[in-house]
Amino acid sequence: MYRVINKQALTKRLFVYFIPLLLIGVLIGAPFLMLFLGAFSLLMWHYHQLYRLSDWLHNQRSFNPPEGEGLWEQVFEGIYQLQHRNRKKRNELAELIRRFRDGAEAVPDAVVVLQNDLSIVWCNQLALKVLGLQWPVDHGQRLDNLIRDPKFAKYMRRKEFSDALELESGHSVEQVLEFRVMPYANTQLLVVVRDVTRLKQLEQMRKDFVANVSHELRTPLTVVTGYLEMLDSDSLPPPAMWNKAQTTMLEQCKRMDSLVNQLLSLSRIEGAKRHSNDKAVKVPQLLKLIETEAQSINQDKGHQLIFNIDASLDITGAEDELRSAFSNLVFNAIHYTKPSGKIEVCWQRNNEQACFSVTDNGDGIAPEHINRLTERFYRVDKARSRTTGGSGLGLAITKHVLTRHGSQLKINSELGKGSCFSFAFSSDRLISISPLVTSNTASHKSVI
Repeated sequence: MYRVINKQALTKRLFVYFIPLLLIGVLIGAPFLMLFLGAFSLLMWHYHQLYRLSDWLHNQRSFNPPEGEGLWEQVFEGIYQLQHRNRKKRNELAELIRRFRDGAEAVPDAVVVLQNDLSIVWCNQLALKVLGLQWPVDHGQRLDNLIRDPKFAKYMRRKEFSDALELESGHSVEQVLEFRVMPYANTQLLVVVRDVTRLKQLEQMRKDFVANVSHELRTPLTVVTGYLEMLDSDSLPPPAMWNKAQTTMLEQCKRMDSLVNQLLSLSRIEGAKRHSNDKAVKVPQLLKLIETEAQSINQDKGHQLIFNIDASLDITGAEDELRSAFSNLVFNAIHYTKPSGKIEVCWQRNNEQACFSVTDNGDGIAPEHINRLTERFYRVDKARSRTTGGSGLGLAITKHVLTRHGSQLKINSELGKGSCFSFAFSSDRLISISPLVTSNTASHKSVI
């Protein structure tokens, strides 16, 4: 710790310096000359120390001060201590800024810091991706000049940030962004941008689900109610009309029962824990039963059905759920492929995975429908689906079954050329078979 020289010590040093010079000057008969020479020498010495100080501060890169003499020793040491404290504070501030930026980068939303004039001060990496900003090119640019949307400009000018603003992004198709603005530090604004596309899709799916369920249940209920209103205890319809009415009511009741059962099945699959009911499943035997059912359904269609099945390929899983997934894809291909088409069902081992696929040469599916096929009650052609008895739940059930079994449904389709629905199970679900059994087991392939 250096010592600070007070006024008394400084005055004492000056007297100690000048009194001997004055005495020598009196002895030689030139006191003023000696005082002048002493003052001039002292001035030159101070100027030299000032030069050393300036050279240290501006030219030298060393953090340590030069060795001082007398009063300048305390000056150099004081400046050194001041620089040390400032450097320590700068390091603490830099660490604080670094932690703030790391925290802002970890936020799962885009973050932009603005001045009150909407000029950009800083943004995280996600903001570059979501908003299409460029850093540091856009530093100092006004955000409303980069996001050219009248709603955004009006929202920022109004300065009422209690409610969030939702905009459709121009950088990505069907992307919805939510803007929240929070003023802070009196002169700055914090803009948080969140991608709410998935939330909007889920909200729309919920609305479509309620509307579709209401419609699907209303139609058979209307039919049954209409026929029941025609009946009374006094006059029954003729036998021919009654037979027709009874048949129609039974069909509609079965339709409602099937719809409710599918909804219950879907709810049960969604709530089931993964691997909770997994057992060994003999998939070739299961597909053999589905093949028999497919032959019955295919009588009116006249499709060429090809089943290419590896008779030795078994997996672990929930048999009822897997049967539903396999049959949904096979039966959909039969129902929605034009008569006399070709449908190939394949169950084979590929790269240590068990792969299943259903390929048809039907009309194909437009690209805008593919991502929504697994939504509940979503149908490409609703009129045609009702003709074939479809409820719009088959692929939704298949999707959740595969998700529970660690797989994913893949859909490849081209208009006018057909479609391919496929999925694969990982090697940990395959049941190993001894080489002897494998060598004596042939793949089953049948053409109908």
